[in-house]
Amino acid sequence: MPTFCAPDGTRLAYRETGVGAPLVCVPGGPADSAYLGDLGGLSAHRKLIVLDLRGTGRSELPDDTSTYRCDHLVDDVEALRAHLALPEIDLLGHSAGANVATQYAARHPARVRRLALIAPGSRAVGIAVTGEERRALAQARKDEPWFPAAYAALEAITQGAGGDWDAIAPFFYGRWDEAAARHHADSRPANDEAAALFGAEGAFTPEATRAALTALTAPVLLLAGAFDLNSPPASTAEFAALFPDATCVVQPGSAHFPWLDDADRFVATTAEFLG
Repeated sequence: MPTFCAPDGTRLAYRETGVGAPLVCVPGGPADSAYLGDLGGLSAHRKLIVLDLRGTGRSELPDDTSTYRCDHLVDDVEALRAHLALPEIDLLGHSAGANVATQYAARHPARVRRLALIAPGSRAVGIAVTGEERRALAQARKDEPWFPAAYAALEAITQGAGGDWDAIAPFFYGRWDEAAARHHADSRPANDEAAALFGAEGAFTPEATRAALTALTAPVLLLAGAFDLNSPPASTAEFAALFPDATCVVQPGSAHFPWLDDADRFVATTAEFLG
């Protein structure tokens, strides 16, 4: 697996898969980037450059744990771009990784050719999703056999009473089956400290980020799963409105991992956008 050196000396790893023009991919979590796979076959259209965020996968642990903050991870993406000797990049961020990609676009707008935000987290721009919104969206799955237990856990979590996070996993997949259960087990945060510090104080400056995004000329795709409690279609549409040139797509029957729920639809949408 190839590596490069981040500005603070931490050696970071990335994997390459597929053919075509490079697409730099930032995973969420922070989790082991393996959960992205080949994004449902998007690798048939683009060479995926999938970054292992610091402290995850084969990337080194940093000496300074404050660099796990989202805003510091932007520097790692820029170091990867420079390592690849690309004057500009097509950039994809999934879930929490969309916060990194968004801040990258705000800080380095001239370096972004196209930006794809998949099931995007929106903390970077200050868009919050309430527990009430999540519970209302969850009702779309009320006929699923796993719903009663999962919804009870969701109620407890969103009302601040704690709860079993594994119990709500079915809500994050369009189909809850053995393959989804295996994927869930493999996509948990790979480094508890990195996950805890990702959104530490100073990680996000929503007003400044929003202001910077108004000057972004690159086209942006925001793709939401119709059932996604983490990144609901309504908040994703609100997110899209912050960009001068954005397309918001809601993928039917899908949740937080749309390339698993309907790979053909996901790949067709994303590949067409990337060009």
